[in-house]
Amino acid sequence: MKATEFARRADAVISGASQESVREDTGDLPLLRGERVAARGLTRVLVTVALLVVVGAAACALLAPFGLWLPLVALPLLLVLAVVCARVSRLASSRTMPVWAVAAIVVLALGTTVWAGLTHSEQALPRRDPGSYLQSATALATTHRLPVQVPADTVGGAAVLRTPGVTLESPAFYQVGTAADPAVQPQFMVGTAAWYSVGIWLAGPLGAIWLAAVFGGLGVLGLGLLTGSVVGPRWGPLGALASAICFPMLHINRSTYSEPLAVVVLVAGLLMLVECTRKGARGHWQHARQLGFLAGLLVAGGGLMRVDALRETLLLLPFAALLIIRRDGGGWPLLAGAGVGTLVSFAAGLGLSDQYLGSIAGSLLPLVALGVGLALLATAVVVAARRGIRLPDGMRRLLPAACAVAVLVIGVVLAARPLFQTVHQSAADPGSHVVAGLQHRQGLVVDGARTYAEQSLAWTAWWLGPAALVIAFALLAGAARRVARAWVDDEPLPRWSGPFLVAFASAVLTWYRPGITPDHPWADRRLMVALPLVIIAVVAAAAWLTRWSTRHLPPAALVASSVVVSAALLVPEAMATWPHATERVEHGELAAVDQVCRAFAPGDVALAVDDRAALEWPQVVRGQCGVPSLALTQPVRRDPAARGQAVASVAKAVRANGGRLVLLAADSDAALQTPLPAGVTAGPVVQAADVMVREDARLLERRPDHLVSLPIRVWLVSVR
Repeated sequence: MKATEFARRADAVISGASQESVREDTGDLPLLRGERVAARGLTRVLVTVALLVVVGAAACALLAPFGLWLPLVALPLLLVLAVVCARVSRLASSRTMPVWAVAAIVVLALGTTVWAGLTHSEQALPRRDPGSYLQSATALATTHRLPVQVPADTVGGAAVLRTPGVTLESPAFYQVGTAADPAVQPQFMVGTAAWYSVGIWLAGPLGAIWLAAVFGGLGVLGLGLLTGSVVGPRWGPLGALASAICFPMLHINRSTYSEPLAVVVLVAGLLMLVECTRKGARGHWQHARQLGFLAGLLVAGGGLMRVDALRETLLLLPFAALLIIRRDGGGWPLLAGAGVGTLVSFAAGLGLSDQYLGSIAGSLLPLVALGVGLALLATAVVVAARRGIRLPDGMRRLLPAACAVAVLVIGVVLAARPLFQTVHQSAADPGSHVVAGLQHRQGLVVDGARTYAEQSLAWTAWWLGPAALVIAFALLAGAARRVARAWVDDEPLPRWSGPFLVAFASAVLTWYRPGITPDHPWADRRLMVALPLVIIAVVAAAAWLTRWSTRHLPPAALVASSVVVSAALLVPEAMATWPHATERVEHGELAAVDQVCRAFAPGDVALAVDDRAALEWPQVVRGQCGVPSLALTQPVRRDPAARGQAVASVAKAVRANGGRLVLLAADSDAALQTPLPAGVTAGPVVQAADVMVREDARLLERRPDHLVSLPIRVWLVSVR
């Protein structure tokens, strides 16, 4: 190698290999044997897993309605699909990374899985989404179909379900069908339950919980790769480290949320979007088309796990328009892949989760309106460009600066929202009653209609630090200016343009309207796009400062500047996460469920008769215990006379069918003392469970740093 060539490569390494323009290829020059293979191999693993998550969820959506989601069918099918996905993942290219960086990312990913797994939560009761997902997965794993069929004779016959105030329904589980042919439909999209059901087949409920930790580690791996791809190959480990110690991400990785799967799929899609942009700018149009379709399919396929993926899918439209105008090859395939993923996701939703989609129609309609608006705007821009219509020269000169200023203004407005806005929702919304109760217990002014959406940027600062937010918005303003400059100067778009536009717009929409019950750390799961965006932006700022310092500052100042910027993110993160490092949320809940299950006998039918029993136990008893279960509706639960009549009617029907009715209470045993009509007698009250666990603090106006006690008590009494 000539000395000049060696110098060119060394300079490329020191400067971060490029100024992040897709025109430059020096960042991909292999410096050590195995560099290209290491990064490419890890990227292919991630893409294989992400594709498998999507197609596996789609397969479940096809098989579950027919009762075919059986281990003997699903597991061999998933193995075949894994081979196909591995084959398709060979399309995935990647930026070259040093072997040590790849190894560091892998170690951090494994560490994340072990950390989350060893400190896993045990949220088995469907009090919040993790319990709902676990019970959905349990029902799918044991009945092999969706919706879950409930033969009427197992609960005493169709007449029981026609009894006023008696229902199969409970939170996150809708009663569907008729009294003669009833079923229970889980609330959420099918993909999460499909994959956690595999964990249940392999190792029971703990298998599902550990599977969440595994996907959490893969998410950290993906974020490390994405950081290395868009910032610089040697900066990936810092992005992975910051993601691993970010508490909201650790929190979701500890339990059966949908986000661990969704993060893997979204990050893989954004990685392919980076490569699509890079390949298209270099004239590799066939490869760009393949990568574009793959990126669109992955981003939209996340809708099989979480309906919110529609937001990121719609935000692909403007970027696809830019690619189409540039004729870089990836634009139309990107739209095609997104279209296929969206159609499959919503077909699965309409077929298996229509009750859920109907209940959140108010949130979906604004997204649909946004999609229509973006589609019209993208179409207009493409048509105008094809006709040679350009912005006036004056506007073109001002556009880069205007974009940068717009980003800064957005940041300032979001930060200042609490000073001029208090966001409310309808006081009739069920969430308003929950918020009012939390406000009362925390000594706050009771205003249950508050959503606290105006404080969403502060939520981000709680976990990453205010300095990180300031640095991130400054970097994002520079990124907006860079993309706009490339556009007006007819330069190739930076490789990171797509993820930047999608993630920033998604984060802004989330900060504007989180759309979640605002207790913490529960509500912080909404920041699953915003948090990685800020993390990668701060890492990019540290990288930029390092490159600038290399040319302008002495070595000591160079090191100091890099350390200061990195510490502005890592130190607040570590301080916020430390109180939660070893906590075990609701640990002991699975044991409590086992105790309750053992208290039932064959032929029993459970009836939840007080508020907490009806809210938490019907699906647990039905799914994990395998005991037919019913619940009384709230008006009947609150009326002792009506409750007694309903209990008597159900008891007679169950007894006529050869079974025994067992009443279940979880607030106290008071509801079991209800006077019963003549001819119906109750046995002695038995306390089936008395366990004290620790739950999240559920704070509204400050960052949580502790757990609080949660008693789990269940009383049973048989009725004949």
